Amino acid sequence: RPGSLPGIFELWNRKLHYYAGLFLLFFMWLFAVTGLVLNHPTWGFAASWTKRTDTNSERAITALGPELRGDLAQAREIMRQLGIEGEILWTTTRTDASQFVFQVRRPGHYYFIKADLALNRVTLRHSEVNLWGVMKVLHVFSGVQLDDPRQSRDWALTTAWAYSMDAVAAGLIFMVLSSLYMWWLLPQKRLLGVVVLGLGSLVCGLFCVGLRWLF
Repeated sequence: RPGSLPGIFELWNRKLHYYAGLFLLFFMWLFAVTGLVLNHPTWGFAASWTKRTDTNSERAITALGPELRGDLAQAREIMRQLGIEGEILWTTTRTDASQFVFQVRRPGHYYFIKADLALNRVTLRHSEVNLWGVMKVLHVFSGVQLDDPRQSRDWALTTAWAYSMDAVAAGLIFMVLSSLYMWWLLPQKRLLGVVVLGLGSLVCGLFCVGLRWLF
């Protein structure tokens, strides 16, 4: 009934469902479109890496002081001198203290840095991709890797993006729960809803759990 506690809850559930959907609309489109593109890499219109622009250069840097201890501090200083911002990716283990190789990535830009600390010289390759490349990076851009503890978020925008994705995930969970609530309030739709919900759960369960027993 209007004005009752269940009525107020239903009203606000609908309002929050609508506005959460509007807020998340373009986020969902972003992940839907980039998911399709990543799943079909042969689609030529969305090619990005093969259409990248590469720029190679060699730059001089000032000597790194002894106060810069650790790879992260040295990488940040080299980036500062080169005027580069982004997420640091470790790709090799240093066996020679004078040779420092790492990558920096931010949406649309890839920097491959090879520093010779004995000669204070840096060889830099900068690869720039198109808008499709930016979108595909955002689909998987987290700044961390479970199998490499060195990979942690060291760029503020990476952290901001990760928290944004947490908010999107929480918003989608809310929309699903609010949809279930609104569906349950329609008795005439419950039977069909149970069938559709069951089919969706079965297919999802097959991929998440069932395949480990079937194959």
